[in-house]
Parts: sequence; C-alpha cells; structure tokens
Amino acid sequence: MNQELANEIIHRRQRGQSIRGIARDLGISRRRVSRAIGLQQQAREVESVTPELPRPSKKRSSKLDAFDETIQRLLNRYSDMTATRIMQELCRAGYTGGYTILRERVKQLRASPKQPLVVRFETSPGQQAQMDWSVYDIEFTGEGRRRVNLFSYLLSYSRRQYLCFTERQDFDTTVREHIRAFEYLPGVAATCLYDNMKVVVTRWEDDQPVYNTRFLAFATHYGFRPWACRPRRPETKGKVEKAFSYVEKNLLNGRTFRSLEHLNEVTRWWLANVADVRTHRTTKKRPLDAYTEEQPHLLSLPVHPYDTAKVVYRVVDGEGFISYANNQYSVPWRMIGELLPVRVTEDELFVYDRRIKQRAKHLLIVGQTRRQRLDPAHRPPKNRDKQIAALRDQFAQLGEVATQFLAGLLKRQRYGMKQARRVLALLRAYKRDDVLAAMQRAVRHHAYSFSSLERILSVQAMPKPLWLSDSQEELLKKLTEEDPIEPRPTAEYQHLLSEETDSDDPAKEGPADSTGTDSESPGDPEDPPDERTGG
Repeated sequence: MNQELANEIIHRRQRGQSIRGIARDLGISRRRVSRAIGLQQQAREVESVTPELPRPSKKRSSKLDAFDETIQRLLNRYSDMTATRIMQELCRAGYTGGYTILRERVKQLRASPKQPLVVRFETSPGQQAQMDWSVYDIEFTGEGRRRVNLFSYLLSYSRRQYLCFTERQDFDTTVREHIRAFEYLPGVAATCLYDNMKVVVTRWEDDQPVYNTRFLAFATHYGFRPWACRPRRPETKGKVEKAFSYVEKNLLNGRTFRSLEHLNEVTRWWLANVADVRTHRTTKKRPLDAYTEEQPHLLSLPVHPYDTAKVVYRVVDGEGFISYANNQYSVPWRMIGELLPVRVTEDELFVYDRRIKQRAKHLLIVGQTRRQRLDPAHRPPKNRDKQIAALRDQFAQLGEVATQFLAGLLKRQRYGMKQARRVLALLRAYKRDDVLAAMQRAVRHHAYSFSSLERILSVQAMPKPLWLSDSQEELLKKLTEEDPIEPRPTAEYQHLLSEETDSDDPAKEGPADSTGTDSESPGDPEDPPDERTGG
C-alpha cells in the first residue's frame, strides 16, 4: 500500500466515515482499509517511530575470518606492517584467499593514530607574532605562469598582517620583508613564531633549536625573540597558517594579475580595504580596531633600520668585470686583477676600491643570468697610445722583466693589450714573485702570450688563497720581520699599588664638596672622549 492511499484512508476515518464507505469510495476492499487503520494505530502506540530504513546486509563469511587473530597479532607487534607483507605470512599459515579482501581487513583492524587535541589559546597585546612563507603558481596575463612566494607576518592578538609576494625566500629577502612588515604596522611583537626554515634555524641538537647567528643579530637589532616551533607541528602557529587559506579564497580567487608588481599593488589595496576592516570570526573584532589596542604594546622601531646589504669580495677579470649571481658588472679598467669589496642591496650593486671609495654603481640584475651591466666610462680610452702608456706604467711597477714581457706581447700578439690586462689579473691568483719568475722564463723562451704564462704558472706555482690579498700579505710580512715587543718589567707597575693603598686610607681623602656630591675637575680638552659613552 502506498503512502498516499494510506494517508487518504486515515484522513477519511478521522472524519468519521465508516470502513465500508471508505472502501466503496476508494474502490478497495474493506480488509485493505482495516489493515491500513490497524497499522496506523500500531505505529502511534510505539514510543519512537523509525522510518523505513534499509536493513544492514548480513556479513558473509570468508576464508579470511579464521586469520583475524593472526592479523591483529602482527599489527600489534609491527604497527607499520604492510598488507603485502601480512599476505606473505598468512599464505605460509594456509590462507588461500585474495589480496583485496585482506587489504580491506587490515585497514579495519589497524589502529589509527589518535590526533592530540589542539587547544586554541590567545595571547596578550604585543606579546606574539607569527611568520611563514607560502608558494603559489600564478598565471600572469603579462608575464605568463610564474612561481611566487608569499611572505606573511601576522600579529597574534589583533590578527592584522603584512603580506608581500616575492621571487625568492632566501635570507636577504626574509630579513628585508621583516623590516617592511615592522614599518607597515609599525612596531614589533616581543616574540615571533617560526617553523624550521634554514633562515632562522640552522639545526636541532638535543631537542633544542640552534638558531642562525645572522638572524639572531637581526632579531637583536629590533629587540624581539625568535621562537622555533617543533618539527611537524604546524598547528603551533595556526593563526598565520589559517590566514593563507583566507588569502587563497578571497585575494587570489576570481582575480587576474598582469605582473608581480601588479599583484603586490592589489595585495596592498586588499589589506587596507578588505582584510583589515572585516570582522574576524574568532576575535569578533575588526583587525584594525584590535590593532588600535595592540599598537601601544608593540616594541618601538630603532632609529636606523637593520642594514640588509650583502658584502662580498670579487676579483676583476681581464675584461674589466666582476661577477655576481652569474651576471657581470663593469668596473674601471685600471682595476683589472684587483680584489675589491662589493656591496649588494635589494636593487643596486656598489663596487669599492681598497680605500673603501666607491668606484662603480649598477642596477642589480634580478631574475636573469649571464647578463652584463656596462658603464662606458669604465672602458679604456679609445686612444691606443694612451692605453699602451697606461699598461707600460703598470708593468714598469713590476720590474724590468715585466717591461720586457709586455714589449714582446704587444709585438707578437694581435690582441696584445687585451692579453696584457689578463696578465695583470694573474697577480691576484698568484704571488708576485711567482708571476715575475714565470715572466722571466717566458722571456727566455720567447713565449709572449697569456696562455703560455698561465701554463708556466700552473706547473711551477701554487695559487694563493683568495683571502690573502696584497695588503694582508704585506701586513703579515711586517709582523714577522719587525723585532718582537719585549714585556715591560714589573717594577714599572709598583707605583700603581702604592696609589691604590693611598686611596684606601680615609685620612688621605680630600674634603668633600659642600653640595654632598663628589666634585669633578674638568678634563684636559686634549684628552680623547670616553669610548664607553661615545663622548
């Protein structure tokens, strides 16, 4: 009997119609009407009516049932034992069934690891921040598909955050984005949580993190404490992890971007007009309003930001270029062969001479390799006579044998001046005496070429370490050749002991100042300022 007919029978019966009348009007038998009424009364008398549900099918027996205890015993002893390995053991015990049913049974019997309960906790204003990276592949309309890195710094109390998409997530970029986050907020939380990124944590020893000393120096400059979370515990910094999901669903979803710069422009707009003014589901406040409460508790910024520039040393090659990140940057051609300090900022590169005087400045090449930055002013003069005169002056400073080698080189080689500049570069790779000895041998055998000189040096000389520049070599020579300083006799220090004894005698102390404080005599104006106070 369908439910519609049963409902009509009960409806007519409730209105007082007889069973005979219901059967006549609906064209069914009186027995069918009585049965519908009886089922309805029986259902009303039961306390809870259970709708018609599919009955569970009876479990069919299988060949595997007899081996349940064996499987459970193996899993208790070897929790990570695979179904294939268990199959081998059961076959030895007489199992002749299939693998698929065994795999499902192992899945049922294997004890699933219990996830520990994660307790959400809130911190006081200014106490904590969380930082993390996330990687995305974005299809830019103007640049094509690119992989970008998202830097996120979030204040745990107010949930206000700083976001920036970058090309890399190395040490320099991480520190630089920290500084921008501090200036954007502005202020610094007392503690910042991190995962085990190499920028922050070098390694773990005895269950304790060993922090990167360079990052600790940066954290000390701003006065906050880095705190590394335990490995495989992302829920420890769940606030910043959850923020990435919001970025993916709200910022990146349904928007297109022309370039990385355009993406960061939209991100800055989104932070100010969407993320900061929404009502947070957990705090029930707008992050901007909660930040107003938190900002007075943040650490103030130092007067000078941390210097993120990298300083490296590079040797100028024979072409007048120094190499950095697989790119070349020109320097004045007279500095060929010298070891020079190079300072690299976010978008510029500076080259200095030995006296720390700036000699070259270039825009940094980012995202490309095997490129050159050439300043025409760094090239040799077009006047050939001036170039030769400059080279002769430099070779003349090395001695007579160098002058003879240069003369033969210019006479024998078509590109003699170019090779001469490369010869000067060898002075940074080998000791001066070794280079001069190689030149003398080359002159004796009339081998006037850079390649010949280089072969001679490779056989009879050893390259010197890169750290051993000429200035350091001269300093070591001076320290070893000068007479050692003899220790002073102890008799010269006896008067200090007598002075200390006199100062301990109260009878020898002078009269106190009438104001109750020790009077101070003005120091000699020629004396240097106190180094401890900076003058």
